[in-house]
Amino acid sequence: MENIKNRIYIFDTTLRDGEQAPGIHLNTREKLEIAQQLSRLNVDVIEAGFPISSKSDFHSVKEISAKIRDRKIAALARANPKDIDAAGEALKGAEQPVIHTFISSSDIHLKYQLKKSKEEVLQLAGEAVKRSLKYTDLVEFSAMDATRSDREFLCRLFEMAIRNGAGIINFPDTVGYAIPSEFGEMIDFIFENTAGIEDVILSVHCHNDLGLAVANSLMAIEHGVKQIECAVNGIGERAGNASLEEIAMIIDTRKKDLGVYTDINIGEITRTSSIVKSLTGYAVAPNKAIVGKNAFSHEAGIHQDGMLKDRSTYEIIKPEDIGLKSSKLVLGKHSGRHAFIERLADLGIRLNENDLEKAFDRFKDLAEKKGEINDEDVRAIAENEMREVPEHFVLKYYEVRSGSDIRSSSKVGIEIAGKINEGSSEGDGPVDASFKAIDKITKINAKLMEYKIEAVSGGKDALGSVRVVISMNGTEVMGSGISTDIVEASIKAYIDAMNRIIDSAD
Repeated sequence: MENIKNRIYIFDTTLRDGEQAPGIHLNTREKLEIAQQLSRLNVDVIEAGFPISSKSDFHSVKEISAKIRDRKIAALARANPKDIDAAGEALKGAEQPVIHTFISSSDIHLKYQLKKSKEEVLQLAGEAVKRSLKYTDLVEFSAMDATRSDREFLCRLFEMAIRNGAGIINFPDTVGYAIPSEFGEMIDFIFENTAGIEDVILSVHCHNDLGLAVANSLMAIEHGVKQIECAVNGIGERAGNASLEEIAMIIDTRKKDLGVYTDINIGEITRTSSIVKSLTGYAVAPNKAIVGKNAFSHEAGIHQDGMLKDRSTYEIIKPEDIGLKSSKLVLGKHSGRHAFIERLADLGIRLNENDLEKAFDRFKDLAEKKGEINDEDVRAIAENEMREVPEHFVLKYYEVRSGSDIRSSSKVGIEIAGKINEGSSEGDGPVDASFKAIDKITKINAKLMEYKIEAVSGGKDALGSVRVVISMNGTEVMGSGISTDIVEASIKAYIDAMNRIIDSAD
């Protein structure tokens, strides 16, 4: 039996810091979908959002608090009454609420951002923790930009938070500035010079600006830290956060040497990564550790020879352990509903009955066009359903003309409130023409901010995935679409974004 003293707690910030990454726009349903998967992954704390930042964030934290009963649910709040009250209200339905309050501690932040003295910051920190305790008995306090702060002042600040009731103290490398040896020395200094630190959990939150987030998190563990804050696929502000899957698998693979463990259900890692990738629209690099598509691929002859003799020659992790399973059935146009459901189960994908029916219909349509359907196709079909919002606009048909000697044109038919509306336009290519035709029909004056194409699988008949980000009146949303025809995938993605604009205004 593992010693609880050696347990490392995993604080997941995918839905808060991760969602703050540029271009990510998750609605409440999508955040709840990720939160439910994080529960299956067995993280200890789910930081669900920053309630004061927007109505949608407040609602998402409230919804996750009501639905996820087996995890601690955290909400972020600056060290001021309005933020803390908003966090407390959003967490009111949570079984195990955590208010995560923070204030800057570095001289550079105090001078240029807060414009406050150190004494004022100390007072605000103490008051923030006390106010947070009105809503919950578990408060986490963070000193923003801690690694660039005066160490003596940092310890005084942590002491103030502890004296006022904080149960978790977070030492964040907010701008990813620290190097591992220095980070370890700082943690030692905190342990040696902060009264009461032995009575609370010390946590770290590392950013990846210098590519050291995971290395610094690992160094923190070796210096006695008990909680690591990280995000699935390493997403987050700027270069992102420490990667949850890397932290979990380093500890699992080297736990005898490290002498620690987590409660992460590593069999859910692949599924979790895939859901976050699909819903956020943030692609995972092929060479990304643990979850990149090349992580368990071997091309060099000497590697292939070793793998054929014994997998342990070049693999230190079994792909099956993190949820990668080999195909058992060949799926195609003659496959039935039961075979499709079995494949979803093999891939660890769970859909409600309504989404399942729609996903099966899309699978049959794709199989007619493509023939054999692989696991990547099945994942894309299922996860595209998870992103669906109420369809104010429904694509019924489209027709494009394009060539080297003609100007591209497009005719699109969209159903609105039971009536087919048709629009035509010319443009710089079939996709641009189609988007302009859709604009005429929907009468939504939105600006296209991003357009991305990704091949879901290989081959000439590969399923293509398109992500678009559009902006209207300061609101940005992301739309997605999949098809073997990239123009169709683009149209679907653009209409999905239009539906999300309408949905966000409701």
